[in-house]
Amino acid sequence: MKDKELQVVFTNKARCRDCYRCIRNCPVKAIEMKKGQASVIDSRCIHCGTCIAECPQKAKTYRREVELVRELLKSGKKVAASIAPSFASFYEGWERVRIPSALRKIGFSYIAETSVGAYYTSQITKEIFNQKSSNGIISSACPAVVSYIEKYHPELIDRLAPTVSPMIAHSRHIKKRLGEEFKIVFIGPCIAKKAESDRKEYQDDIDYVITFDELNELFADEEINLANFEASDFDEYAPQNALLYPLSGGLLKTSGYDTDIAQTKVIALSGFEDVKEMADYLTKNNFENILFEPLFCKNGCINGKGITSEKNMFERKEEIFNYFKKYPNKEFKPIEGLDLTTNFYRDVAIDNKQYSEDELLQILEKTGNSSEENRLNCQSCGYNTCEEKARAVLDGMAEIDMCIPFMRRKAEMKNDKIIESSPNGIVIVDEHLKIISMNPAFRRFFMCSEAIIGKPISYLMDPEPFVRIATKHEDIIELTQKHENYGIVCHQIIYELKNEKQIVGIFVNITKNIADKSKLDDIRQRTIKEARQLLSHQISMAQNIAKLLAESTAQGEALVENILKITEEQSPTSVEAEKDKRGWIWDMYMSR
Repeated sequence: MKDKELQVVFTNKARCRDCYRCIRNCPVKAIEMKKGQASVIDSRCIHCGTCIAECPQKAKTYRREVELVRELLKSGKKVAASIAPSFASFYEGWERVRIPSALRKIGFSYIAETSVGAYYTSQITKEIFNQKSSNGIISSACPAVVSYIEKYHPELIDRLAPTVSPMIAHSRHIKKRLGEEFKIVFIGPCIAKKAESDRKEYQDDIDYVITFDELNELFADEEINLANFEASDFDEYAPQNALLYPLSGGLLKTSGYDTDIAQTKVIALSGFEDVKEMADYLTKNNFENILFEPLFCKNGCINGKGITSEKNMFERKEEIFNYFKKYPNKEFKPIEGLDLTTNFYRDVAIDNKQYSEDELLQILEKTGNSSEENRLNCQSCGYNTCEEKARAVLDGMAEIDMCIPFMRRKAEMKNDKIIESSPNGIVIVDEHLKIISMNPAFRRFFMCSEAIIGKPISYLMDPEPFVRIATKHEDIIELTQKHENYGIVCHQIIYELKNEKQIVGIFVNITKNIADKSKLDDIRQRTIKEARQLLSHQISMAQNIAKLLAESTAQGEALVENILKITEEQSPTSVEAEKDKRGWIWDMYMSR
């Protein structure tokens, strides 16, 4: 095994946004969804690259081998480049003649077109068809078609032409001509070629596969500007008809068959839908004397997923014809005795499990699709039918929640539940102010029932706020209003649902809050009144106490004076003695 990542197509999960587009466009539904993340299941994948081209988030990508090729070129080993003939449809004429020089500059020793291998494949396919014409065969040139038949139509493996693709044929041609030591790098538009090079029987044929996008990346890294190079030739040229190989019918043309639409001996087809119809038809019907040339990409390899180009399909096809007309008519000498046979895998077929109707019904019931009339088959989940999606769920490839209509119904039910259980009253009226919906809280507030549906809001309350909204005077109204008839006070928010032409009213019952506030105000007033009464009482007491103290003091002074008079009358003394007596008598009184 070469030093490569094993999986060819994979998901960058950081970019995946569960849009289901990859599932919708994957021809074989090789995408597994888990927790909203899409993963490519390699055992189911045919590496066609459709999911890469379709992913809007660029979350799907493929194995890049640029670094490995760069290391190979710097290793000093002899490296040959096999460039697919479809390169002519992506590069301008002046670029095409300079590509060989640029490839030599970055280290390739030998550069030739894969159309050399296309010549071999076409000739041997023709020989096989002539030998087995009684049964008819399917061309095996396209690796995505081969993988599709191996995995999804194994009953047709015996119909595949047992010959290698042009890529492998060209590799064996180069090694036979130049030596087995040569390393081979294939350059083309096909992502499936990477998977083909991983097949165990081709391990000695192809070392690395890079796309045209990777080639442009390699040129950019090495600062290669084609305008700075001179025109040069390839080291080998193929028969001219082989240049048409990238187009639908190219193999047949290279084989020398008449591809006129009026004849039915050979049939060229392209695109998954045609390939699928061919396989379905051949599975159910015998066919004889027909050579099928299927290409998985619509209109052939010029629409390969390994190149980014602004040219449309007609411009690409025209470039192939222009290149074909100007191609040098040089002699080509095929090598005799090349082994161009191959085998196909019979052990990679996908096991299509069979499920009973009850098993499918159990899954369908979880998304509300148990009855056929509820199965929209809308394909929003990526699957063609609800039953196909149910099978994918049972296979572990899909999730229940991928059903968009189901998730919408679930969201609506959740919203309805929130509205129904809200403690706030909610009413919805139409543009004519007629009630069209209300929740239990509203019915409880305004003592009404569903019987008033269809009646004007004025039946319950003053419609003035609703009228202001309906007449576009205001976008939203917020007010507190007392509804005397119902004994409630509500804080109300009225606004318009413009797209639906409806008006919503939300009523928050604040009656208890107001009652509690009134009680609090009463308590506050009573407290203030009682505080004032207490203060008045305290002032009165203080005044009385002061009066009593004053009276008591006056009485004390009079008593002292009387005592002094009595004393003076009984024992006259000097002035100093009188003072001492008075002080003694006063102190005695005060000590009492």
